[in-house]
Amino acid sequence: MRSIRLLLLTDAVGGVWVYSLELARALKPLGVETVLAIIGPPPNVRQCAEAAEFQFIATGLPLDWGDTAPHELLRAGEALREIADRVGADVVQTCSAALLAGAELHRPTVAVQHSCVASWWAAVRGTPLPADFEWRRELTQQGLSRATTIVAPSATFAAETTRTYNLAHPVIAVHNGRRTSVWPGIEQADFVFTASRLWDEGKNVATLDAAAAALNVPFEAAGAVRGPNHEVVDLQHLSAIGELDPARLSRLLSARPIYASAAVYEPFGLSVLEAAQSGCALVLSDIPTHRELWDGAATFVPARDANAFASAIQHLLDHPEKRAERGRLASTRANYFVPERMAARMASIYGDLLRQPVVHEAVAAE
Repeated sequence: MRSIRLLLLTDAVGGVWVYSLELARALKPLGVETVLAIIGPPPNVRQCAEAAEFQFIATGLPLDWGDTAPHELLRAGEALREIADRVGADVVQTCSAALLAGAELHRPTVAVQHSCVASWWAAVRGTPLPADFEWRRELTQQGLSRATTIVAPSATFAAETTRTYNLAHPVIAVHNGRRTSVWPGIEQADFVFTASRLWDEGKNVATLDAAAAALNVPFEAAGAVRGPNHEVVDLQHLSAIGELDPARLSRLLSARPIYASAAVYEPFGLSVLEAAQSGCALVLSDIPTHRELWDGAATFVPARDANAFASAIQHLLDHPEKRAERGRLASTRANYFVPERMAARMASIYGDLLRQPVVHEAVAAE
């Protein structure tokens, strides 16, 4: 395959950043040169250092789920075209389909649906999307209709995206990948751990906070407790240890704590993968994504049942052999979710797109 220059729109808020760096690094040997274009808040000092091997641009363009307005997202399309022209991009991949709503890029575009407001609202709130949020859904649908190809990080979320936006063309499922980083020689410790955007209602840490009250071992929670739109979570029993750099997180997971996620909305779940790679036993909410990725390698409990989480965790603490077995199963399953597999699939998609003419046709049913 000839060399390809990819303009990869990402954000520095959460898992999309990790995904983007893993993908960009794994694409290098495949002849794909990546330019990172960062939307939303600029990267911090650590993130700038992480991305130092790539050309990256802090665009100042808005996040579709952030504090923005429809006209700002529509204007962002023109800025995106100018950036793509300036860097000579062959393909544009975006983490925000809404940015494509007002874009005429004249090159293949890949919209990766890491998440979206409409599906988040349905899973977390279970009520119709409020009128003042409906424009976000409409712009995402317009952007998806303009994308040449749509990708999701799991088959579950690919199907959810198809349903949410009534898409006529299939969404391609490409599982995320993560490099293994395990510290050898660290003894297993008896504690419980979770990591996420703790402020995000979709992560449902309130259930884990209640479960922690029934346990006699430490239950640590890594991640931000305050979100970019002033969301705040109040934790009474979990020990909030803040946002961890990758090295500290890896060292902590290498002690193989029991890892818990009570997420009610999870298009993939990179933190679960990181825990599994370290050999942690997994106690997960019984939602379709977790079942798709970890069935047979985790303990599943109802997402909002704090007592069930506490009971499942205590069972593993009381039965070390069961805990060890679950950790081995999780580690074995994690071997499938590697960056090289993800990058090979994405590079194949880019190559296919460049072998066909760019046609902007609606993929959403009227």
